[in-house]
Amino acid sequence: MPCTRAELEARERLVLASYAQQSADTRGRAHAEVPPVWRTHYQRDRDRVIHSRAFRRLEYKTQVFLNGTGDHLRTRLTHTMEVAGITRNIARALRLNEDLAETIALAHDLGHSPFGHKGEEALNKLMRGAGGFEHNQHSLRIVEEIEQKYPGFPGLNLSWEVREGLVKHFTAYDHPSKRKGFDAKNSSLEAQVANLADEITYYSHDLDDGLDCGLLTEKQLAKNVRIWADAARRVKQQHGALADECRRYFIIRCIIDDQVTDVVETTEAHIAAARVGTADDVRLWPKALVNYSPARRKLNQELREFLYNNLYFNPVVHEPNERAVEMLAHLFHYFVKHPKEIGDLSRKRARKIGWKRAICDYLAGMTDRYVMQEHARIFGRKG
Repeated sequence: MPCTRAELEARERLVLASYAQQSADTRGRAHAEVPPVWRTHYQRDRDRVIHSRAFRRLEYKTQVFLNGTGDHLRTRLTHTMEVAGITRNIARALRLNEDLAETIALAHDLGHSPFGHKGEEALNKLMRGAGGFEHNQHSLRIVEEIEQKYPGFPGLNLSWEVREGLVKHFTAYDHPSKRKGFDAKNSSLEAQVANLADEITYYSHDLDDGLDCGLLTEKQLAKNVRIWADAARRVKQQHGALADECRRYFIIRCIIDDQVTDVVETTEAHIAAARVGTADDVRLWPKALVNYSPARRKLNQELREFLYNNLYFNPVVHEPNERAVEMLAHLFHYFVKHPKEIGDLSRKRARKIGWKRAICDYLAGMTDRYVMQEHARIFGRKG
């Protein structure tokens, strides 16, 4: 007999912790739909995210290094996939709903602009006085309004719990959004896991990319970053001399394992101390329960400061991104004067949301290379 949604929901009740978000207990969708037959509600949500156009475009959006500058450097899509993998691992260890946690992780950067955080800052500045731009809020607008795939409703019509995770998504780089109807003190543990998995992921892959392109050295890291020095020492003790690529990979793997172990153990202790019994108890708890230990948080801050000083503001990274975001400003001002040149869907939406917001949405949806192509088409190669 095929495995039905009802059977999958029954399995969740047997396996998941009492404070996990059960898919059978979803608060539902904004637009009523016939429930899936062979999938849970969150499995349907995950598939909708993966099949969205916004998700595919992440392949050509900058993570740290300008997209296209290196075949092995992370893009926004590979970052998202790594976040989803770490999210599932932590959720599984804590007996949480892996499908919900993974879906939030896969959707968390759908609203990111081209050219990474520099692009986000540029659009926010251009939209000053007109509502600004923030990628978490834009992720929510994509899944609720902008994607057009279904005949009965705009957006992807995702479950309330997935949208809650997007509303409340934040990391050391950004801050949680605010939204009417999502005013609980906290989000589900699954959403909290996706938040921290995002940080764990960018710590590790930014180290990897920085080493791969030669902007960071192992000698620098051993001297200035205790997380690296400790992991490097253990790898050498356990495996002896290794080839450069293999050694770096294993060191970063150890760092990820240490982060995950710390989060799982710390979170278990927080949950036990809080004595939460249901997913809604978690939402009412005043502080996030998924977290690092104080010692690990201090070590991560040391790593983050090192990356800012030696990678993110390195001219090799910073200057190409700065030049690229100038293209966004040029295009924004051009489309304000020539609104008929934005896409058909954006022109239709402009009647409801205004021209500046429609233009901002249009630019935010572009990939890095499409911004460059449009800039070259309109202004010529030299701008």
